[in-house]
Amino acid sequence: MAVQKTKRDFPLDKIRNIGIIAHIDAGKTTTTERILFYTGRTYKIGNIDEGTTVTDWMELEKEHGVTIMSAAITTFWKDVRINLIDTPGHVDFTAEVERSLRVLDGAVIVLDAASGVQSQTETVWRQANKYRVPLIAFANKMDVVGADFMGTIKSAREKLGANAVAYNIPIGRENEFKGVVDLLTQKAFIWESDSTGAEFSEVEIPSDMAREVKEAREKLVEEIAGCDDVLMEKYLAVQEIAVDELKRVLRKAVIESKIVPVLSGSSLRNKGVQKVLDAVVDFLPSPQDIAEVSGQNPQTQESEQRKADPQAPLSALVFKIQVDPHVGKLTYIRVYSGTLKSGSYVYNCSKQIKERVGRILLMYANDREEIDEAFSGEIVAAVGLKDTITGNTLCDESYPIILESILFPDPVISLAIEPKTKSDQERLGYALGRLAEEDPTFRVKSDPETGQTIIAGMGEFQLELLVERMKREFKVEANVGQPQVAYKETITVNAQGEGKYIRQTGGRGQYGHCLIKIESLPRGQGREFVSEVVGGAIPREYIPAIEKGVIEKEDTGILAGYPLTDIQVTVYDGSYHEVDSSEIAFKIAGSLGLSDAAKRAGLILLEPIMKVEVTTPDEFMGDIIGDLSKKRAQILGTEKRGNYTIINSLVPLAEMHGYATTLRSMSQGRASYYMEADHYEPVPQNITAKIVESSGFTGRVEH
Repeated sequence: MAVQKTKRDFPLDKIRNIGIIAHIDAGKTTTTERILFYTGRTYKIGNIDEGTTVTDWMELEKEHGVTIMSAAITTFWKDVRINLIDTPGHVDFTAEVERSLRVLDGAVIVLDAASGVQSQTETVWRQANKYRVPLIAFANKMDVVGADFMGTIKSAREKLGANAVAYNIPIGRENEFKGVVDLLTQKAFIWESDSTGAEFSEVEIPSDMAREVKEAREKLVEEIAGCDDVLMEKYLAVQEIAVDELKRVLRKAVIESKIVPVLSGSSLRNKGVQKVLDAVVDFLPSPQDIAEVSGQNPQTQESEQRKADPQAPLSALVFKIQVDPHVGKLTYIRVYSGTLKSGSYVYNCSKQIKERVGRILLMYANDREEIDEAFSGEIVAAVGLKDTITGNTLCDESYPIILESILFPDPVISLAIEPKTKSDQERLGYALGRLAEEDPTFRVKSDPETGQTIIAGMGEFQLELLVERMKREFKVEANVGQPQVAYKETITVNAQGEGKYIRQTGGRGQYGHCLIKIESLPRGQGREFVSEVVGGAIPREYIPAIEKGVIEKEDTGILAGYPLTDIQVTVYDGSYHEVDSSEIAFKIAGSLGLSDAAKRAGLILLEPIMKVEVTTPDEFMGDIIGDLSKKRAQILGTEKRGNYTIINSLVPLAEMHGYATTLRSMSQGRASYYMEADHYEPVPQNITAKIVESSGFTGRVEH
């Protein structure tokens, strides 16, 4: 199998931009490795346990056996070019999935046939729906004990609300699994051995499966016919419908997210993956099938559309930044319209700056191929864009447009970090800046009280790996503190306050005065700043200074030093001095005004509540539920899955530190758990008092 040289003249209908998404350990990377092998991109099948996979190329990924960064690869199947992104399954790296789905046209969602739909499956499903990404499903691990293909489909229909329908069905299960039956063509395919799976044979449908195949095919045809009036007439008239007709309508139904075809197989045993590739080509959309991309013209503020046409004005979205040890900063780009040329200048509409595209690369995980230009519908990486960040739009300066950006969740956990030596001090800032550029959920700030550097992220595992990357890639040795929960502050009642800053120092003085009202917003809305100043009570040029002061105070907090959220701050009146007023005076007045208003607004703390799913043998269920209850957990319910029970609960993150060790000791190492951020809730009053006391804040307002 020769590695194919990339062709540059692919028509749009022969391109597929797809992702592989799933719960952790469902088999995404294993499936990707098989795809690369069968499409001729690799000579040997990579193995996660041996650390030889193509997409998990980082040393840390090989050591931990998990995908940390999404990897982009270009490959080919049946004259179709597939731009493939393998995404992480671990919840700490959910931002990688989010930004990948934002730029993809379709995705394969991998389901564990023994476990059905798991928590992270629901999360990636929601992310795909949010960006209207059509899906096909692959029920993997048909060879493992407890594999249940129809049970997996039922789980997808019940938990995801998906119109999941069997497209092929397995021949045998668990140790007996050896092939699949294609329901539309009514052909059976058998893989004789586990060696590479490259060879398989077409055989007659096993006689003992005839009834099962007939029923499953009728169900599939009925679902397809329901999506097209002409086919429905034929179906009701009991007329024979051609396979090509059924495939054409099924493709349209998949693109419109009306049907999710489910295929069966076992990536580890090298069975069924080629049929997934056929389904990608047959049913997932090309850039041509996707509606025109919408954006906003920054000059007129009106919505505009761009067609996937290489001759149209350029519009492209930056969805990922990666620091590469060999070429420096790599900027991953999805080109929606027009042509991106190497050596040309592009306009970053989000930042209103021009940047030069030094080189354009076609990515093959951590290998690359240099190309001269990238056309609409392509996913490439660029070198040379210095100030461009994730979510920015690149376009033709004569035809400005800003595409919908990518929103990322706020961090829920933080820790203090300090360099071990003076030489580390200089490298630390650079390393943290580069890592924060790569990962939008990783935040860095300085604690104004202690001067410490605080890093924050989505989970302990993410922060642990980022610190390890600092050590290996940037040669920075650092001391790391204990993980801390990322609390937030908010208000319970609306209130008003006054900020007045007056200083006389002999010469010109300082004068800033504003009246502020603070109102609560629905949970999760973030923060807003509004000016209702009329009649020139405060000159217009000082309003941004007030806003800056307000934002700084919101960031540092008032009650216990945590950021304020879910509030709208409005400056509605004030006064100024012809000579003494200045931006700095109004900035301080804004900060004081917010503090004064917040003091009257019933400040409370909010804490992150985690969705926790524990999988345990039945005999430990009582002890585990009892322990969760002590952790202020809300038990949502339990469900049986084979010989195990799944306990679903909502638990404050503050109570979950060291839970992996606790769970292991309670279950003799046989239970496991999954945790992801769900929402924020008020902290009980007695716990708030302890947090405020330990923070060193007293709820005082500083003047």
